Amino acid sequence: MASTQSTIRIVPAGHTKRAKSDLMRQRLRAAGWFLVPMLIALAIVAGWPLLRTIYFSFTNASLTNLYGAEWVGFKNYLNWTVLKSGRVIWSGLLSDPAWWNAVWNTVRFSIISVTLETILGTVVALVLNAEFKGRGLVRAAILIPWAIPTIVSARMWGWMLNDQFGIINDVLLTFGLIDHKIAWTASSDTAMIAVLIVDVWKTTPFMALLILAGLQMIPRDIYEAAALDGVHPVKTFWKVTLPLVRPALMVAVIFRLLDAMRIFDLIYVLTPNSSQTKTISVLARENLIDFDKFAYGSAQSTMLFLIIALMTILYIWLGKVRFDGGDR
Repeated sequence: MASTQSTIRIVPAGHTKRAKSDLMRQRLRAAGWFLVPMLIALAIVAGWPLLRTIYFSFTNASLTNLYGAEWVGFKNYLNWTVLKSGRVIWSGLLSDPAWWNAVWNTVRFSIISVTLETILGTVVALVLNAEFKGRGLVRAAILIPWAIPTIVSARMWGWMLNDQFGIINDVLLTFGLIDHKIAWTASSDTAMIAVLIVDVWKTTPFMALLILAGLQMIPRDIYEAAALDGVHPVKTFWKVTLPLVRPALMVAVIFRLLDAMRIFDLIYVLTPNSSQTKTISVLARENLIDFDKFAYGSAQSTMLFLIIALMTILYIWLGKVRFDGGDR
């Protein structure tokens, strides 16, 4: 009778680690090759125009003389002239009241809108995360405001907020909340409020979608254990849900903050001539195109890029944001 013998082969631990290391290097190398086309496209579409904009900000370029521009250094940012009387006249971007007004409008709009959208987005995400009949239909419907192009929604809300035939004034007058029609987009007192209303209405679904993705990652067993222990739902939210969804929430805020800091189309359509809502992007566009101050507009665009980069770095550092889903 023939007998079979099985041989057990023992693989050294060092060999296994070396194989895993080689596999990881192969995967990283493959991922790098897949990223090369995207990086090339990004360099062409974003990197080259950014470098050209920074270059033009140090010249006296105009729309009619882009290639014959001369180097002027930091004169577009800050310059001064000393008169014979000893008086110093300041000029340049950093001494321009219109620039600082645009900076204030941009920062104010970004902070208020992102805060409101984060709070409302969290509420909407919690509702959509619950189990109820027709949840799929509600999830699809909630994305409609975000899916509408900004130009279309701005024009639509412009009609609704009109002081003569807008439905908003009619509804508020019917319920006695106001005693006269308000020119929401034309009045300096309400122009920023109107812009914020439209932006919050449009972008809250985006925040809700990102936060909902974070909520879906939380195991249901945690909530079942909390319910069995008799923990109040409000306490469960503060002690369980919020800490676990914090990484997704922080990433959602930074994405929305980057978008809010460069807001242009909504304000350009809704309140194009209001100094109360004019942001850095709108002001830079005016100088680049309307006033033919191409170098000055390039300096404003460069400063906007630096402000956004600085705020992003500070937010990531202070908020300890990680993009792999964890905390530092």
